[in-house]
Amino acid sequence: MRRVTGTSIDELVSLLSGSTSVVALTGAGCSTESGIPDYRDANGDWKQRQPVQYQDFVASRAMRQRYWARSMIGWQRVATARPNAAHFALTKLENCGTLGRIITQNIDRLHQQAGSKTVIDLHGRLDRVVCLTCSSSVSRGELQQQLISRNPGWRDIEAVAAPDGDASVEADFGNFSVVSCHSCGGVLKPDVVFFGESVPRTRVTRAMAAVEAADVLLVVGSSLMVWSGLRFVRRAAERGIPTVLVNLGRTRADELFTHRITGRCSEVLSQIAQAT
Repeated sequence: MRRVTGTSIDELVSLLSGSTSVVALTGAGCSTESGIPDYRDANGDWKQRQPVQYQDFVASRAMRQRYWARSMIGWQRVATARPNAAHFALTKLENCGTLGRIITQNIDRLHQQAGSKTVIDLHGRLDRVVCLTCSSSVSRGELQQQLISRNPGWRDIEAVAAPDGDASVEADFGNFSVVSCHSCGGVLKPDVVFFGESVPRTRVTRAMAAVEAADVLLVVGSSLMVWSGLRFVRRAAERGIPTVLVNLGRTRADELFTHRITGRCSEVLSQIAQAT
């Protein structure tokens, strides 16, 4: 299949308009214009040190103190974030029958806020917290009030926003009081897939089935540096499914795309949605 490095909006509109089952795979670049920072720069390199690893979070109380302290400070940015033009454009493509499924690597639920109904939250959702022992759940907003009540002195700490509700702040986290599960006293964890943790198999199976049934895979705002998203592009390429990239920087799968537009997700998708 021919690789196209400079696809025009008109070419992409023609491709999507002639399709009956487009699947979109979205990444952090889809939400940056909603004020949620991304992890990587245009070269795919980390902008700051890597986030908390799953095994460290589970094994270390000190790591959980660090995570929840920073999360308490950073949560408000995610809680108040609103969908941008990229999210609304994808919803419009879904409503007109062009887009059949969204697989998102984002955990902010902005696609759902924009009205999309066919979303697979590949990496989970940040607005919910689960107990690792008894599996009971609580809303992140409710937990936020408990964290603030226990740690009032942390509420107004100045910090730089980091991806996924984190905040870039260094402090002595040893006096931060972590909330345990009210049902069993177990460890609470956001209902998201941490780095070093596997995406649930059933979720991967659903997403892969959608990709295999698609006639176009549209990748929006993802560097594909992690396997959880890269696997879908590779599978589409193996099956000869046209693969479209809308992104500002390089990806780990640049050689696999058949069509590419370099630009801001909101601008490109808005033009496509308006013309489709």
